Amino acid sequence: MITPAFAQGATAAAGGADIALQVVPFVLIFVIMYFLILRPQQRRVKEHQALVKNVRRDDTIVTTGGLVGRVTKVADEASEIEVEIAPNVRVKIVRTMISEVRVKGGPVKAV
Repeated sequence: MITPAFAQGATAAAGGADIALQVVPFVLIFVIMYFLILRPQQRRVKEHQALVKNVRRDDTIVTTGGLVGRVTKVADEASEIEVEIAPNVRVKIVRTMISEVRVKGGPVKAV
């Protein structure tokens, strides 16, 4: 016969393996989340930064607010650009608010 003291000691020795098995699902969830959510988001951020950096004069842009205009003045080191949204109506916008750049005379993208 096995005494109760020996039976309790056998389960306590296997406790280290149980902890490792409990951690594995969390690690798998983090790895899946990294590849499905974080990496694509980082790629989109880099693409947006390149898009904003390469804005030139006479490009047609669309802002995050939905305004469409033509770039009239760009300073490379400035965080603002000047956009003409109607004849003789020019506004300054922050570069990071650009959501799309259309090339001068380029076709409109189909959604």
